[in-house]
Amino acid sequence: MTRPVLRTDLCEMLGIEYPILLAGMGVWGMGTPPELVAAVSEAGGAGVLGGSALSPDEIRRRIQRVRQLTDKPFGVDLLLPATLAVAATSRGGVRRQLAAEHPEHVAFMHQLLERFELEPAPVEDDIVISDAFAEAQIQVVLDEGVPFFAAGLGDPARIVPRAREQGMVVLGLAGSVRNALRHKEAGVDLVVCQGTEAGGHTGRVASLPLIPQAVDALAPTPVAAAGGIVDGRGIAAALTLGAIGVWLGTAFLVAEECGLPDEVKEALIAGDATEFRISRAWTGKTLRSKRNLVSEAWEQSGLVPLPTPHQRVLMEDFLSAARQAGRWDLYMNAAGQGAGMLERRRPAAEIMAELVAGTVAALSGLPDRVTYSA
Repeated sequence: MTRPVLRTDLCEMLGIEYPILLAGMGVWGMGTPPELVAAVSEAGGAGVLGGSALSPDEIRRRIQRVRQLTDKPFGVDLLLPATLAVAATSRGGVRRQLAAEHPEHVAFMHQLLERFELEPAPVEDDIVISDAFAEAQIQVVLDEGVPFFAAGLGDPARIVPRAREQGMVVLGLAGSVRNALRHKEAGVDLVVCQGTEAGGHTGRVASLPLIPQAVDALAPTPVAAAGGIVDGRGIAAALTLGAIGVWLGTAFLVAEECGLPDEVKEALIAGDATEFRISRAWTGKTLRSKRNLVSEAWEQSGLVPLPTPHQRVLMEDFLSAARQAGRWDLYMNAAGQGAGMLERRRPAAEIMAELVAGTVAALSGLPDRVTYSA
C-alpha cells in the first residue's frame, strides 16, 4: 500500500519522511524511552530522547539502545536552565540546604507523606541539575554523534559551535518571540515555538498568536510549532501559520511504547482540557500537568514553590515515595490541554499514521469548505 506524502523543508533538514517530531519528554525518565523514540523514527517522524532526568551514563546507554532499534534519525532533548538558584551540587547537599533555609517547605512535605500514608523513600542517586551536570550530559550527546540536539529549556549557545563541527542540527525551544530571537542569535538551525497549551515546562503565550509572530520575526530561520497539537487538524493549522513541522508530546504519552504506567495513561485519557494547569510546585519552573491532590495541596498551603533545583529535589523525594507505594494518582502527570482529545492507548506507529492521514485530509479538504481566489 502506498504511503501518504507529507513533506516540508524539515524533512530535508533532518532526513525524515514526515515533519513530525516527538517531543523529548523527561517525565522523570519515563516519558520517552528508547522504544518510543525508535518507534516514531521508524514510522517516518523523528523520535527525541528526553534526557533531563538522566545521568550522563544513562543517556549514553539509551542512545545506544535507540541505535539498536532503528537506523533512522533521532535526537536528544536536555534542559539547559539559564538561571538556577545557588545550590549544592549533590542531592544530599541540597537537602541540607532545604532543612536549614526552608524548614517550612520540608515540614509541609512531611505532612503530605503522613496525609497520604506514604513511607519516606528518598531518591538515592546524586543527580542535581547544575551547569556542570548539564555540560556532562551535553558531552555525551556530542560523543555519541546524535543527529540532532534540542534545548528543551534555556540557552543552547554553548553547544552550537561544537555541534556545527560535527554536522549536528541544533533546535531551541521558546515560549515567546523574545526567547525565540535569542535562539536565532545563538545560531540554532530551527526554533520550536511552544504555546502555553503545551504540557511540561511552558510559557504564557498561546500557540495561535505565537507561531505566526515567530515565523515573521525569525525569518529565514525556520520554525516548528508546539502546544495543543494532538491531531492532523492541528498539524495542518501549524503548517498554515508558517511552521515547517511540529513538535508533539502529549499525543504520544498514551503510546504503548511510552514508559508511563497504564494508570497514568488512563488518567490522561479521562482528563478534561480544563484539568491540565500550570504550577511551579513540581519543579520550581512553570509546568503544565493534570491537577491532582498534591498540586491542590500546594495551592492551599500558602507556600511559594522554591526555585530549581531546590523544589525539584524536594518533590522528587515525595514522588519517589508515591511511586514506591503505587500511588500514581499522586504523581506529576505532565501533559498539555490537548490531552482532552486523547481517546485510547495504542502503538506509536498507529498514532503516527493517524497524524499523517489526518493532516493530509485536513489540507486536501480545505477547498471543499473554503472558496478563495488569488
